[in-house]
Amino acid sequence: MKTIDNAFTSAHEVVDNIASAASHAADALGEQGEQLKKAEHRLVDNCSGYVRDNPISSIGIAVAAGFLLSRLLSGR
Repeated sequence: MKTIDNAFTSAHEVVDNIASAASHAADALGEQGEQLKKAEHRLVDNCSGYVRDNPISSIGIAVAAGFLLSRLLSGR
């Protein structure tokens, strides 16, 4: 009976350690996700500011990018 109790206690400790590690990993991923969202918002703000300040250049860049993508994806 003592052996079963020791095995149960050891198994319980292992499960607790795994749950703790998973909780810490989830917290770290949540923080990284928030940082990525903030970086995305900064990038969108910077791009929209550039487009607002340079509309002609932005159209030229968009046309050139579209042309290059169409050439790459057409498979010729």
